[in-house]
Amino acid sequence: MVLMKYTVTKEPMAMLEIELARDEQITAEAGSMVYMKGDIEIKTRTQKGGFFKKLSISALGQETFFVNDYIAHGDTCILGLTGPQLGDIWRMVANPGTGFMIQSGSYICSTPDIQLDTEWQGFKKGLFGTGLFMIKVSGVGDVFLNAYGGVVQKELLAGEKIIIDNYHLVAFSENMSYKVTKFGGLKTTILGGEGLVTEITGPGTAYFQTKNLRQLALALSRYIPKSSSSSVSFGS
Repeated sequence: MVLMKYTVTKEPMAMLEIELARDEQITAEAGSMVYMKGDIEIKTRTQKGGFFKKLSISALGQETFFVNDYIAHGDTCILGLTGPQLGDIWRMVANPGTGFMIQSGSYICSTPDIQLDTEWQGFKKGLFGTGLFMIKVSGVGDVFLNAYGGVVQKELLAGEKIIIDNYHLVAFSENMSYKVTKFGGLKTTILGGEGLVTEITGPGTAYFQTKNLRQLALALSRYIPKSSSSSVSFGS
């Protein structure tokens, strides 16, 4: 397997630059392109797989129904991509039996032989809330992810456990067992500001982000006018 040549620039406002040789291809989330240089063909299509698999990735995983394939028809083509979150961008390498589970919204792009599928976690959707579904990454190749803030990697030995807040969880090895639980009791949830967490058991690698997008949204909500008659003007 030939790994993609890439550079991550401008951290923490990270952007991914991928160098494509002739006939090389990358598949990216719709809306992730910043720029491209050289003779690159763009093909827009739906996610691979049957209708219900595509629908589950789009609806549950919150990734877009469409993706773009970027195919280089010249040498030394460059593609600039980014994710929606302000934070790290990094590469994960998948091989048969060493895939990953990734948090919805973290996916930026992948090489052609990577497959994405939604992993239903065994609970009703209402228990999770927005953005708490995982996407299974399998196949052979590179996957590039985006975190909110910095990404921290923890290696777990067999039987070791780690508990991660669901809004900080980014990814973990597919062979690891996991379960989603409530953090403490009702008093802890209300007064402590914690909610659902995921308990992950090794062996394998777990990844989490240093910042919490939900907490940012709550902080910003204090400055949003509550009255329907209030408005903010940005000029005519």
